[in-house]
Amino acid sequence: MTVSAQSPQSSGSSRSAESVPPQGRSPEAAASRGRPEPTGPVRIEAHPDRPHLTELRLSAFATHRGAGFPLGSLTLFTGLSGCGKTSALRAYEALARLGAGSAVGEVFPDPVACVPERARPDAQRRRGFRIGCTADGPEGPVRLDVAVQAEPELRIVGERLTSGGLVLLETALRDPSRRSVQAAWHTAGSSPVTRAPLPDDRLGTALLPLRVAGKTDGQRQVLAAAEQMVVALRSVFACDPAPERMRDAVPIGDGRLLRDCGNLADVLWRTRSECGRRHGQLVTAVRTGCAGPVVDILAEPLADGMVRAVLDRGDGLRTGFERLGDGELRYAALALVLLTGPGVLEVDPPGEVPAAMQTLTVLADGLDRGVDVRQRAELLRLAARMCERGHIRLVGAVSDASWATQIDGVTVVDLDP
Repeated sequence: MTVSAQSPQSSGSSRSAESVPPQGRSPEAAASRGRPEPTGPVRIEAHPDRPHLTELRLSAFATHRGAGFPLGSLTLFTGLSGCGKTSALRAYEALARLGAGSAVGEVFPDPVACVPERARPDAQRRRGFRIGCTADGPEGPVRLDVAVQAEPELRIVGERLTSGGLVLLETALRDPSRRSVQAAWHTAGSSPVTRAPLPDDRLGTALLPLRVAGKTDGQRQVLAAAEQMVVALRSVFACDPAPERMRDAVPIGDGRLLRDCGNLADVLWRTRSECGRRHGQLVTAVRTGCAGPVVDILAEPLADGMVRAVLDRGDGLRTGFERLGDGELRYAALALVLLTGPGVLEVDPPGEVPAAMQTLTVLADGLDRGVDVRQRAELLRLAARMCERGHIRLVGAVSDASWATQIDGVTVVDLDP
């Protein structure tokens, strides 16, 4: 499926990130009426057991304005340089880190770079950006919209969590002199709405399990929606293999792959003995994408206690990764990422949720960078096969996706105007 998704850049003034755009009824307006009846076509298919994102919204972020992007199990953002592919992946990762409980300052070290270039400050000299997403799962579609103020100081100034047209959580900055926002969440008990301050440097949705007792139907609805959103966001691995790092020998560590894949030899040292079936699949994939015969891929111990990654050619010859080309190294690393899981990748999945209810999402910027035509086709086929099983999803950025449209299950989002 190909989607044309333009992100127009306005030359006019932009609202500050003081509030999230309205979406659904407020907790006060809906509390006395209960959950509203759905409008429009009713979705009849069963919702998946594994929460996952189905839409990324960039209302005002970097080069994007008023943009909404569909997310399938395998999604490729494509377009010319500067169209906003990397920005879209950066926003996705930011939401994931906020969902994991990270502080806004850790997530946005350079927040001004996230503000649309032509956005003008308001009367209080405030500028900011707005991002959001939709997570599908057992609770049905749940929407999250977040407004972040970048200037004069970084803070989350508005947040809205909605489900079925009902606002479950809403926050707003009432007093700029305080480091908190006023939050209101759906209760539907003796008190229809609960109000309390929340810190302005954390995502309120991620904090709800610590603040909501779950005693009423309304509170349980809020908790279920928040949990679905957090689970959908948490298990994300942003990956951009750096060949210059992968050529070096590394010390033996915990065997968890870093985002630049520079410790791939350490990961091979661990995974080759832990899961023979997955390792066999990796060998098959590397054999397809690397030049010359490949019998095995392994980590070879050195005299100084370090390990280096090598290809076993099958005739007594082993080729160290320092001899491989950039394309071969990126291909091998990405294949390993697609064939492994959260226990091997440097991710922080929700430990309180069974693995069977989680979906790992791989963010791969420059998925086609440095690889040849054969390698990129093999990577996409491998990704499609792994994503079809439902436990892994891939969101990648490529310069051109014309070669990918013939593979089933690929959602192509074209950002070119």
